[in-house]
Amino acid sequence: MSELIVSPHNTHFKALKKLAESASTRRELRQTLLDGEHLLLAYLAAGHVPRQIIVAESAQHHPLLAQLPQVPVLRLANGLFNTLSPVKTPTGLMLLIDIPPVTVPDQPQFIVLLEAIQDPGNLGAMLRSAAAAGVEVVYLSTGCADAWSPKVLRGGMGAHFATQIIEHSDLIAVAQAFPGKVCSTALNAPQSLFAADLTGPIAFAVGNEGTGLSAELRAAASHEFSIPMPGNVESLNAAAALAVCVFERVRQTTLG
Repeated sequence: MSELIVSPHNTHFKALKKLAESASTRRELRQTLLDGEHLLLAYLAAGHVPRQIIVAESAQHHPLLAQLPQVPVLRLANGLFNTLSPVKTPTGLMLLIDIPPVTVPDQPQFIVLLEAIQDPGNLGAMLRSAAAAGVEVVYLSTGCADAWSPKVLRGGMGAHFATQIIEHSDLIAVAQAFPGKVCSTALNAPQSLFAADLTGPIAFAVGNEGTGLSAELRAAASHEFSIPMPGNVESLNAAAALAVCVFERVRQTTLG
């Protein structure tokens, strides 16, 4: 077991702190931190091996450590560990990992385009819905939150290892090159999503939480649908709207 680190001025701790807080550092190093047992197990189940295990002093006998005897362990005092974690009640375990390389299928049949989704919780939830529905690739515009930040990772609950995520994408070019239907939603669209044919290659485009899709991406979509809302509300949250769309596609392709 490694020596216990108790000082915030320790070189290893300072490097981890910078990685936890800085999107540019994560992009430069192509590394990030996974916090919590569920994420750790999802990462391992996907066949990946971490660079390092970071463990709080109170969790230094966690049984997961025995499953990865070849991986270096860094022990932190509880207070230091808690400053790395974005949650109120940390589990005491983190992994330092390499961000997996992207592998895009030759002809993906089901993709999602996310434009300027700025809230990390929303983005994590959208990635989770997309992965659960079998989306093969999620393309993120430059204006989106950092997909590999601790908050988005926690919101994704393992989605990052179940679908391909491409950041800083030219969504217009992706939409124009996609061979199937590129679908967007609008409150005033005459056709209901539930009356649309969503079989075959499908892309769903979802825009910013406040402003929706840009005019350019909306114009690049080949089909526009409305989501029926009989209740007395103005609109759906972007993450909820995406979930409705992708699972309507699942319903159509699964049940006919």
